[in-house]
Amino acid sequence: MKGLIILHKTVLLNEAIDNLNIKEDGIYVDATLGFGGHSGLILKRVKRGFLFAFDQDEMAIEYSKKKLSEIGDNFEIIKSNFVNLKDELNKRNIDKIDGIVFDLGVSSPQLDIPERGFSYHNDAPLDMRMDRDKDFSAYDVVNSYSYNDLVRILRDYGEEKYASNIANNIVKYRNEKSIDTTLELVEIIKKSMPYKAMKDSHPARKTFQAIRIEVNDELNVLKMALEEALDMLNVGGRISVITFHSLEDRIVKEIFNKYSRVDSNLSKLPFIPKEYLPKYKLIANITPSKEEIEGNNRARSSRLRVIERIED
Repeated sequence: MKGLIILHKTVLLNEAIDNLNIKEDGIYVDATLGFGGHSGLILKRVKRGFLFAFDQDEMAIEYSKKKLSEIGDNFEIIKSNFVNLKDELNKRNIDKIDGIVFDLGVSSPQLDIPERGFSYHNDAPLDMRMDRDKDFSAYDVVNSYSYNDLVRILRDYGEEKYASNIANNIVKYRNEKSIDTTLELVEIIKKSMPYKAMKDSHPARKTFQAIRIEVNDELNVLKMALEEALDMLNVGGRISVITFHSLEDRIVKEIFNKYSRVDSNLSKLPFIPKEYLPKYKLIANITPSKEEIEGNNRARSSRLRVIERIED
């Protein structure tokens, strides 16, 4: 960590925080602290309130603690997965919040540090753990999952067209020796795909995404955390969620729609009793500007969705 320069541009920074409608005395949560982009902006606006920030990554926590301390002292960083949002906040006598931001996916510094094993561009041990205190890693997925389970995660989490070929070759390769590094896996993936399929994007992109999601149980964690966040919102409180691929965005869209729409069985009634009206409303659905994409390629696939609680 010492001497490490963090080159990380926070995607949709102002849009996500502006849409929280921050009150000076409110209680806010950054569910994905990372390197402090969103937390820093929240802390500048919460003069008399408080910020709780969650992260599993020691490097991110160490860096962001120093950065946030230069802005104010009305914050606490919680080393935990945001799936534990309600439990961790309840421990601190917080049962309601005024806003929360989720910035999903992998931060640029995690990708840029080879030994983390997230990147298919560098040779490193197969890792991909957001929380390095956990035992389960990409190595375990690649070397112990059955052919059928490998196909399932590559199709479901990577939307990989060549899932069966890749899974078959992984199993064949590991029968001879374990698959230890990222570039070993990349070579297996390349041998599993026709040349024409490798021209538009890196052949390993979807497989690495799928394995990372499996290692960190990202989609199930997201579903549970969003439900908890919605329940904890004060009236007028908002949730901003930035996603980077269609699987995450589909989950956010479906959950937000579930809570903000009238039941289809009731929607055609001339009068809908108040208890059946939604307690939430959709606020925003934003994609990055052309200028942001040109300045930060990572923003290309991002989308921001915002929801507000309007009734108790």
